[in-house]
Amino acid sequence: MNQVRKAIIPVAGFGTRLLPISKAIPKEMVPVVDRPLIQHVVEEALAAGINEIILVTREGKSAIEDHFDADFELEHSLASKEKNALLETLFAISPEHLKVTSVRQANAQGLGHAIYCAAHLLDNDEPFAVILPDVLVKPQAGEDGCDLGSMVERWTATGAAQVMVEDVPKEEVQRYGIVDCDEPAAGESADMRGVVEKPGPEEAPSCLSVIGRYVLPCRIMALLSDQPPGAGNEIQLTDAIDRLMQEGSNVQAFRMLGRTFDCGHIEGWLQANVSLAREAGYEV
Repeated sequence: MNQVRKAIIPVAGFGTRLLPISKAIPKEMVPVVDRPLIQHVVEEALAAGINEIILVTREGKSAIEDHFDADFELEHSLASKEKNALLETLFAISPEHLKVTSVRQANAQGLGHAIYCAAHLLDNDEPFAVILPDVLVKPQAGEDGCDLGSMVERWTATGAAQVMVEDVPKEEVQRYGIVDCDEPAAGESADMRGVVEKPGPEEAPSCLSVIGRYVLPCRIMALLSDQPPGAGNEIQLTDAIDRLMQEGSNVQAFRMLGRTFDCGHIEGWLQANVSLAREAGYEV
């Protein structure tokens, strides 16, 4: 089975739920404890063995690319003052084996369209991960592990696409993509029968919501190329995944072991900062 080496990270959103913070600062650059949100997400990819990052971006988001670029003047200044600890922190942002590429999404037409903007950067039949940066996925407090890494391992072992899920209250299912499958144990996968974007509580096939972590075959790009608009009149990735299953491809729901912080809105961002700062030893 082909190795998963690349992750597509859509960063072209306006971040309206974080206004006014995100008016002049990309929401992905908002700090969570001691580093911007996007750095947490890239570190997650690296921990999963993925070292090639494709940012799907737009005008006004250059700060994200700059963050992972070298800053020779700053590096020289720190080195000349022998501030070696800060210098090492700077180098850790973009280790030598990390490759970051960006591509523009000219028009916001939904997540599926954003993913398709990176199609030309994949080799033939190359699988890839998708990471949505609004949501941080972290191990439980005091635990190690990487759920995305476990998904990559399951892809390698089975060839089945992987979609990360977690339980949500039934009254909140209309906010998420909801999968239809037999409920897997935490850290395990189960075959999916379907996925529905933002169903009402009465129509929802389960309470397992899609988190924003995927491992997908390259075939999904061909499906996205002619995917008609769905919920919200946008091109939905979940609709293309549903078509992938209709073709007979095996798609599995991976139930996460860790925990999530939805940093796309103020309450979740504050919760992430307080929880992770305490775990890092800061007094909050």
